[in-house]
Amino acid sequence: MTGSDPASNTSANAAPPAPAADPAFSLARVMRPESRSRRLVLALIVYVATTAVFAAFAGTQRLTEHTPFNHYALLADAWLHGRQDLANGPPPYAMNNDFAQFHGRTYVSFPPLPALLMLPFVKLAGSPEDFCDGQFAVELAGIAPAALLLVLEKLRRTRRSPRTERENVALSLLFAFGTVYFFTAVEGTVWFVAMVVAAAVAALYLLWALDAEQPLLAGTMLGCAYMSRPEILGMAPLFALEALRVSSRSGFPVRASADGSLTQALSEIDVPALARRYAAFAAPILVAFGIATWMNWTRYDRATPFWFDHEFLTVAWHARIVKWGLLGYHYLAKNLGIALSSLPWLPPRGGSLPHSAPFQINEHGLALWFTTPLYFWVLWPKPFQGADAPDRKWLYAIVALCALLPASFDLLYQNSGWRQFGYRFSNDYSVALFVLIAIGARPMRTLFAAAALWSVAWNAFGAATFDKVSMDRFYFRDGSQTIVYQPD
Repeated sequence: MTGSDPASNTSANAAPPAPAADPAFSLARVMRPESRSRRLVLALIVYVATTAVFAAFAGTQRLTEHTPFNHYALLADAWLHGRQDLANGPPPYAMNNDFAQFHGRTYVSFPPLPALLMLPFVKLAGSPEDFCDGQFAVELAGIAPAALLLVLEKLRRTRRSPRTERENVALSLLFAFGTVYFFTAVEGTVWFVAMVVAAAVAALYLLWALDAEQPLLAGTMLGCAYMSRPEILGMAPLFALEALRVSSRSGFPVRASADGSLTQALSEIDVPALARRYAAFAAPILVAFGIATWMNWTRYDRATPFWFDHEFLTVAWHARIVKWGLLGYHYLAKNLGIALSSLPWLPPRGGSLPHSAPFQINEHGLALWFTTPLYFWVLWPKPFQGADAPDRKWLYAIVALCALLPASFDLLYQNSGWRQFGYRFSNDYSVALFVLIAIGARPMRTLFAAAALWSVAWNAFGAATFDKVSMDRFYFRDGSQTIVYQPD
């Protein structure tokens, strides 16, 4: 009997090698139309592309050094040292700009979510001055347009928006580059990073509030929005009404029977299911209220969540806050004028502007329609027709309300947004406005394309020039904030 070669025997009995993975097949699978993986990949592409552009416009200094107004990093550092106040007061480089003074202590007078996000990175950096807060803001800035794409795609899949996938990608990019979000994203300072964070959580709130799909996540996002930009709490009706709709067998109040009574429609609501949705939604918001209450109590002996400490700001306009409050009708006319009628200043007849600038922009900011004429499409939706018309019309009304409520709070606020390239407070509700453009279904043709080019051009100019020393000639600055229109 002849012995066999062990190596030969092993080779003969070995399993055939597995076929190499086919990259093309894998990519095709990942990018399969209507798949979840495709939506996530597209959102990732939007995030990477927008973040790269934001970083390019922000510039090297913004990405490699801390900003002069790194209030959130200072607050995070205070927490790391077991305090809420700044032990040594504001650093000299911050020029005592927008800090609150109370009983001899200095506090950061902004809702704290961005500071919480920065906390581990400030710890790793070792100090607020070693943490690049501007770079951190830029890295967060791509989240809002990416999340908006997911919102628009959800509306398309559920037949409440007729937009195509390509149109939704275009709208998410127009949000990033055709609105004042562009210049906001590249600033990185305290006033702007709060809006970058809030826009992201607002978009995620819309995503999870639609169809009341994720009550706990939707409530968490709204609670986070409250802890960065409290005005966004005005978007709560979307979840409240969507939960009511999906908890009703008849689709009340959207599709309630025309000949049925209100009592009958209400009887078709699954009350336990509705209560569970509301409870899950409300829980994280109540947690946010609890945190705000604790912070106000330990800082200012005021046990209330509906109050922040801007009334203690040591700023030139402190007297008007004391006299008129932080919110009030007194501020409405001025804020409306800036949001709707502020335009670039042209040279006077026979004269010129300083430093030979072809135009100047008041740092109260340009009118919202001037920087983003795309918003006119919000006012002009296509007539709602077809079997899905009731759902689309109902959703349009709710989302419009969710834009109107934050806008109303902003217009009643004591500050117009100064200093700014355009009306930056619109970041509080701009994601909702783009949802309205999608639902409104007006064709994105020649006129829309022209408005889009105008929007991108002007907002790119703002991102490239605002707060840049070499570009100061384009901006008129009045520290008293009393000059809104070009003097005669």
